Amino acid sequence: MLWGGRFSKSFDKAALKFSSSLASDILLFDEDIDASIAHAEMLMKVNLISNDELNLISDGLNQIRNEFHNGLWLPDADKFEDIHSAIESKLFELIGETAGKLHTGRSRNDQVATDERLWIKKYSLKLISMLNNFQKVLVELAESNIHTIIPGYTHLQRAQPVSLAFHFLAYVEMAERDKSRFGFVIEEADQCPLGSGALAGSTLPLDRFFVSSKLNFREPTRNALDSVSDRDYILDFLNSCSLGMMHLSKLADELILWNTEEWSFIRLPEEFTTGSSLMPQKKNPDILELIRGKSAKVISNYVQLITTLKSLPLSYNRDYQEDKQSMFDSYFTYSESLNLMIKILAGLEVNKNKFVAEMSKSFLLATDIADWLVLKQVPFREAHKIVGQLVKYCEERKISFTELTLSDLKNVSESFDKNVISYFDIETSIRRKKTYGSPNPDFVAEQINFWKNNL
Repeated sequence: MLWGGRFSKSFDKAALKFSSSLASDILLFDEDIDASIAHAEMLMKVNLISNDELNLISDGLNQIRNEFHNGLWLPDADKFEDIHSAIESKLFELIGETAGKLHTGRSRNDQVATDERLWIKKYSLKLISMLNNFQKVLVELAESNIHTIIPGYTHLQRAQPVSLAFHFLAYVEMAERDKSRFGFVIEEADQCPLGSGALAGSTLPLDRFFVSSKLNFREPTRNALDSVSDRDYILDFLNSCSLGMMHLSKLADELILWNTEEWSFIRLPEEFTTGSSLMPQKKNPDILELIRGKSAKVISNYVQLITTLKSLPLSYNRDYQEDKQSMFDSYFTYSESLNLMIKILAGLEVNKNKFVAEMSKSFLLATDIADWLVLKQVPFREAHKIVGQLVKYCEERKISFTELTLSDLKNVSESFDKNVISYFDIETSIRRKKTYGSPNPDFVAEQINFWKNNL
């Protein structure tokens, strides 16, 4: 224990087990070693320890790191509250009483906040890199499906024709926003709390700017009270993971639908599907279903932490210990889901001609026909009404737009002429789009080139 001097009784074993965070914060091991070495170097710089003591402490910490990573030392959860106390205890074993000088001028409050910020910066960068790879595989799919026409939906009802490339590029945009959010998290976490102490700084001549620079932070935090109680950067990290998982869940849901026999639009790679213990014919999209399901857990991690923080007075409270499990769980769930989605997309097979014939018999081009009337100087509201009547006319006769004759069109409105018939072609419909950001194949190709050059 790091705090037993004023106590006459030992900490209850059940209370230690209940309060120990070692099982989760052991993942901060490297960050704690790095921050401790930087802190020791600062103590030597300001003459609070000697150069020989610094070398003894640094060598001891590096030995602990090597033993830990080589499986020669593992802290015992029955003995230690957290990774910080475990490392300090091990350092005492290795170098003796000099280890007691390492904690000069710092508290576990500023120590853990520093470790968490270091960890968040590191793993946010990893997620940005993974999102980049996710975007690349989506762009590759888009490039091979510029002319694959599919129905676009609103309210889960067929709305207008788009290309599959256009659809996948929507997820590229989502991923870019996800990357921006993690970039913001890195920026927000890029201040060093070390030297803030328990809540009010120190009477010792600590050089916080030196430590901040050593640990590659932009600057030290400005208010010690806020420094040890701030967990906004973790909330933003959890929020970023939640939004990222939400995007993966949306894509997973679409892929699950597209893979059904009713849709028969894609085939998933077999290595990411499972069979049934009862029905021999089944090939189930379990991995996609798990990605969709696990999104709820990641979202709940955000809710758990913000609910924990909402009523805590300044500064540190032991409730803060509950931040780590949410942070680690969200990262691992999201990163594993992202990695699997990349592999699934890379092995996807697309039935490119699935929808063309059936869309030709639908009314997906109704808006195009209304736009044609607008170009004939018909007010849009009147054009909307005319095309609605045209759809009703077709439904009553059980025919599609492509089966209409000029006489049929004239029966609905004298505004129609023979030139409108060319607008009933599904395969050329998206080429008529004129607005930037639409599924016009030329615009889509430009976007694909943009992403290929920028990822």
